[in-house]
Amino acid sequence: MKIMKKIILSLVFIGIGFVAVYVYKLGQRPERTYPSFALSPEKNAATVDDSIPLLDVVVAGNNWDGVITIFDPNTFQIIKKISAIPDREERFEEIYSGLKRSISAGFIREFIGEGNDQLVDDMFTSNDGRYIYASRPSFADVVAIDVNSGEIAWRTPVEGLRADHSAISPDGKTFLVSASTAKKVHAIDVTTGKIIGGFESGDQPHENTYSEDGKRIYHASIGKVFIASPTLDFLKGDRWFQIVDAETYELIRRVDMKEKLEEAGFDWIDRAVRPMAITKDEKFAYLQISLFHGFFEYDIVNDKITRKLDLPIPEANKDMALGDHVLNSGHHGIALSGDDQTICVAGTMDGYIAIVDRATFEYKTIQLSDNPKEAKPYWATSSKDGTKAYVSISGLDKVSVVDYATGKIIAEVPVGNHPQRVRNGQLRLK
Repeated sequence: MKIMKKIILSLVFIGIGFVAVYVYKLGQRPERTYPSFALSPEKNAATVDDSIPLLDVVVAGNNWDGVITIFDPNTFQIIKKISAIPDREERFEEIYSGLKRSISAGFIREFIGEGNDQLVDDMFTSNDGRYIYASRPSFADVVAIDVNSGEIAWRTPVEGLRADHSAISPDGKTFLVSASTAKKVHAIDVTTGKIIGGFESGDQPHENTYSEDGKRIYHASIGKVFIASPTLDFLKGDRWFQIVDAETYELIRRVDMKEKLEEAGFDWIDRAVRPMAITKDEKFAYLQISLFHGFFEYDIVNDKITRKLDLPIPEANKDMALGDHVLNSGHHGIALSGDDQTICVAGTMDGYIAIVDRATFEYKTIQLSDNPKEAKPYWATSSKDGTKAYVSISGLDKVSVVDYATGKIIAEVPVGNHPQRVRNGQLRLK
């Protein structure tokens, strides 16, 4: 008996030792280099006046190198690249000066960032074309970056330890950002950079989408996506689909999507809504659900799931374990064409883009690589005129431009390291 106790105690101490070493390593600042950008002091925003015309642009955030790529939506030529992290040294010093932030940054890097710091997630251009507003996950903040000087006009830390996906109000005055670990969504005044409101969310608040008229916010929390096993589902936390009043930030509706799936006869292993696409009349939402390869149609008016589309799983992925899905993503990226008739799907784990007829659910796929896991298409965004979709191909560091009418790729734009969100905007560039 004494020998057994000694063995157990020894194993406990060994386990504690391994945990201590692991935590210590998480907290170490990695030796990394990030792209540098020469900033021209004379190109300050103060010198950019209204005589410089607003230029239609597309901006792509490259999460792992902290670079924002700006390209032309007509020629697809790169116009400019700017750093989303001009203050990187200051921020890293701040992070690694305290144990809590240091361990958190290490956790984000190893588990959420797949071994990389998450440096720019979502971004939008300002109404006057002088700034890009960007959320920065590892730095747990939102910044306004002067697109000509490269300087930060304002910086707003979020509550908690990580910033995530964002949205901007149709009038361009309010920037929404999910504060992942605080279970909150902040509303930031883009003029001052001050938090002026917000609302409570579930575990790991994620996607935010404004209605066309700007009166409602569609939001989803995704839970702890680093947990894959269905038997541990109870540890993932609350995962809700929410509709929120955009003026008062009061809750209009909160939905446990698993209940709606079960009511519709769909027995699925998760409930977390990932990217979503909302029709302009707000009658239907097209929802990607954690670990699902395809999407569900949700009738917003009648509060029920009406249809689903199972998209094909390549032969090489047929036996893929749940733990091999990146952050619980089956398919992660969905967009509607300007006329709401065609759906573009980023088949994240399957390495293709799917173009789907909304009425019939008939589809065609565009395979991006011989290895289904290599390309990792991650987000889909419709062009300003609604005729094309921009799909970030995060594993191949490019953005594919897909024509809705033909279902074909018409251009590919090399951007930066691990592109995620792609947004339409306007800028005044010198």
